[in-house]
Amino acid sequence: MGQQTINIIEPIEILRETMLLKNDKYRLVAITCTYKDCAELSYSFDKNYDLVNLKFYVEDNFEVDSISCVYPYAFLYENEIKELFGVKIKNISLDFNDKLYKIAVKTPFKTKEEINNGK
Repeated sequence: MGQQTINIIEPIEILRETMLLKNDKYRLVAITCTYKDCAELSYSFDKNYDLVNLKFYVEDNFEVDSISCVYPYAFLYENEIKELFGVKIKNISLDFNDKLYKIAVKTPFKTKEEINNGK
């Protein structure tokens, strides 16, 4: 049976850590985001039933590096997180510039209070 590991990292480490996992033959499974006071991102990778999660918190003014240069299909996760949560992700290989979804509200997963307070 596989193991699950959660590694808390700094946002600036995501590209380096992702490259290390790719070189160790891990595949990207998912990227998820939640938002309460700041964005919490979790990148999940697996190899032979072992699951590794890279988790970090990012403030609104920070730009996260895209991992789409390592895992090309990450562009979908990254566009979604950027559009729905307002996380700034730079250098996405295919950036939809907030037009992935047809939504009436910008960053719908932030509350009006968070948006009004500049978060």
